[in-house]
Amino acid sequence: MSPRVPVSEFQVLFEDNHCLAVAKQAGQLIAEDATGDLTLSDMAKSYLARKYNKPGNVYLGVVHRLDRPVSGIVLFTRTSKAAARLAKQFREKTVRKSYLAWVHGTPDQDSELLEDWLLRSSNRNVTRISREGVEGAKLAQLTYSVRRRAGDQTLLEIELHTGRHHQIRVQLSSRGWPILGDVKYGGPTCNNPQALALHAASLSFEHPTTKDRIDLSIDPPAIWTDWFDVPLT
Repeated sequence: MSPRVPVSEFQVLFEDNHCLAVAKQAGQLIAEDATGDLTLSDMAKSYLARKYNKPGNVYLGVVHRLDRPVSGIVLFTRTSKAAARLAKQFREKTVRKSYLAWVHGTPDQDSELLEDWLLRSSNRNVTRISREGVEGAKLAQLTYSVRRRAGDQTLLEIELHTGRHHQIRVQLSSRGWPILGDVKYGGPTCNNPQALALHAASLSFEHPTTKDRIDLSIDPPAIWTDWFDVPLT
């Protein structure tokens, strides 16, 4: 039986016969892991099964992921054809993604391109700064822009040019600007141990069948003011 999903915990941002974009809350898993916790995929399948009265298994493709403590936009596909076409867009980097992050620290520049070579340690689930030529190291690129400064904290808007494991978290932390709540990478603790002050705020992609450009955006959760003691954006 499909799990019942409270409406207040499931927000649809875009839906048609090919795609489903929803809002992910901090602390939610996108896909199943060893914990066995209810996932966003489970919730989406339950939503579709109830709305369209679909018995049995509901197809849902996962074309990108967010870390569990990160909130924001997640895009699923409802057909295998859409999954293949959108996966190609992610590989070819034609999907545009932007994030908002409150960090501890104050960058000197208002905008900057950050480039690093990152090396992932799968057994420890961490990524560290490496150097070009090291086996397994991959180039990581992002651009940040300062949106707001508040004492020793800064709100950054981040455009990802590559999609490496823990990329934003590592690249910012390595420069002395760890994300609030990101204890793993040197950030200060917050009032929700399952959350980071990192939010997937916008997603832009070409629709897999109509070829229209789909532009989605969502504000960070208002509860950030309590979790991280930061002003509303």
